[in-house]
Amino acid sequence: MKLDSIDLKILQELQEDGSLANVELAKRVHLSPSSCLNRVRALEADGVINRYVAIANPAALGLDLSVFISISLKTQSKEALAEFEQRISEHDEVMECYLMTGDSDYLIRVAVANIAALEKFILEQLTPIPGIEKIRSGFALKQVRYKTALPLPATPIKASR
Repeated sequence: MKLDSIDLKILQELQEDGSLANVELAKRVHLSPSSCLNRVRALEADGVINRYVAIANPAALGLDLSVFISISLKTQSKEALAEFEQRISEHDEVMECYLMTGDSDYLIRVAVANIAALEKFILEQLTPIPGIEKIRSGFALKQVRYKTALPLPATPIKASR
């Protein structure tokens, strides 16, 4: 799918506010409501737009601690990686999980209420996962920047799924 400048404007607006009504979105991108809706549906069908979400405030939910945990596995076998990824995906505290290069096999970010909740997560949820060799964690003292909107190109592109 080729993304033109109007598609990129639609994406920019929806990344800022996914709850925009189609009529308002159409006004902002200077299209008729029907043309705008057709473009949004095409972006969804082609996998450019994956989903729409509401972003909750962690502090309002009592999740005051954001922790980055690096996890090394004993082996890098395909089976060990697949099992770890399946098991780590079962935990709601895990907000992100990345397979890394270098010394650490995985980097996860967890959202928990406090140190006691972190200790419980590590001891009861993380360490029982087979194949873990080393766990290291670091706390976020302050969130300097957080965004969900991806940087969009300034010019039209051919998008890939």
